[in-house]
Amino acid sequence: MALSSGLDPDEKKPVSRAFVNEDAGSGDPIKGFGLPAHDDPSFDAVAAEVLLEAARNGETSSAEQATGYYWGEPRLKEHVRRILERAQKAGDDRLEQLARRFLR
Repeated sequence: MALSSGLDPDEKKPVSRAFVNEDAGSGDPIKGFGLPAHDDPSFDAVAAEVLLEAARNGETSSAEQATGYYWGEPRLKEHVRRILERAQKAGDDRLEQLARRFLR
């Protein structure tokens, strides 16, 4: 297999790969996130945890794909309120900040 010359065959000039995301558009979540089945009674509580932790790690989009919920989903707000209380008691300022943003 020959190595690419880095030239566009039509243009014959170097092609930058600096901004190419080869995984873009795959539609698959990057992580499985350990979610239970959607019909599991604990799914929404776990989904709320997953969304907040993913936001902490810069993976919100993947968590949204995996859970099927978008950031700020009303169905998850009660779970996020409990997470907020827990974060406040634990002194987890970042989780508290993310939970407050979710609840806006």
